[in-house]
Amino acid sequence: MLSALSANAFGAALGACIGGPLTDKWGRKIVFSYDLLVYMIGVLLITFSVHFSMLLIGTVITGLAVGVGVPVSWTYIAEEAPVNKRAYRVGAAQLAWSVGPAVTFMLAVAVAPLGLLGSRLLFFHLFVIALIIWYLRRGLPESAIWEKQSENGGKVTLGSLKELFSLKVNRQALVLLIGIYLFWNLTAGAMGFFMPYIYENVGGLTQVQSNLLQACLWTLTVLTTYFGFMKWGDRMSRRGLFALGAVMGVAAWIILTFFPMTWPTLIAFVLLWGSAAGIGAQAFYALWTSELFLTKYRASAQGLMYFIVRSGIAAWTFVLPTLIATLGFKVAGIVMIAFLGIHLVIGVSMVPDTRGKTLEQIERERYGEWKPLRSANAAAATETGRGVKG
Repeated sequence: MLSALSANAFGAALGACIGGPLTDKWGRKIVFSYDLLVYMIGVLLITFSVHFSMLLIGTVITGLAVGVGVPVSWTYIAEEAPVNKRAYRVGAAQLAWSVGPAVTFMLAVAVAPLGLLGSRLLFFHLFVIALIIWYLRRGLPESAIWEKQSENGGKVTLGSLKELFSLKVNRQALVLLIGIYLFWNLTAGAMGFFMPYIYENVGGLTQVQSNLLQACLWTLTVLTTYFGFMKWGDRMSRRGLFALGAVMGVAAWIILTFFPMTWPTLIAFVLLWGSAAGIGAQAFYALWTSELFLTKYRASAQGLMYFIVRSGIAAWTFVLPTLIATLGFKVAGIVMIAFLGIHLVIGVSMVPDTRGKTLEQIERERYGEWKPLRSANAAAATETGRGVKG
């Protein structure tokens, strides 16, 4: 229940669904500033919890806050990034996302002798970091693109959100982004919560060995995020970079599933998956989801998709332990490989051509000279006209 309602699953899903529209309606800065206050309340409840109810409430609050923060952060970073460094800036967020678990797993090894007190200290250090970041965020300016959009009467409304499904260009983007992020996350999201369990109960590792492996995995993700995605995401074929990460991820799970879980197998898995994650679906999803939608509902679209993806992970976290216990790890691994194969096919076949273009240029190419609440028929006419000119 904790895993399903946590920041890794349904808690974050619901938070993103709420936070996306709030970000488009009230602005990026205000949501960015106050969301961390809610997060701090959640981690404090977890830190000092004395019974399950308190732990559960803290977990849900923390999950909601994380979910609210996801669409606003990716949206703000992409909107404020220079055109030739958008992948670099989005990749920096992915880098931070990866540094956090790497450091936390190392801290988990250090405080393991303290038992429950060590676990409380891990959550309390999240409170301290959030407090520092909240103080620093207060000086951030509002997104210039959102301010311009807002002045022109382009704030999100219920009617404009309907365009996410009525316009073909939006439906295509939803298929691409949900396709790569959902099926990749059904594996990666489950790993985030259950990989130590798999290491210990299937591989026979100790808790310390399990945490060290996870720390190494996330450290590799940090390195490939920087030297792979951040360095090359604005310079080389994004289809090639995405395909490389996706193929490495599939290979990692084939090794883990079909080979005995010995140290050579585990090291090969960590090397492949840790490296793949830095140039994989997470980074590309964060980039493309900020590029492929209009400013007026950019964060709302992200919130909706994050809700769908994380809800899927929540359901999967209920199923996975039972699947492993009843049918064995190999069956669960084959299912994971199938998920990764689907995300590979969808991603490689639908990579958008957005590299080197401003967000305004991408909007004009995808939507034409759009107007608020523009109909699907008008969009189709624009597409037809552009095709004739071409």
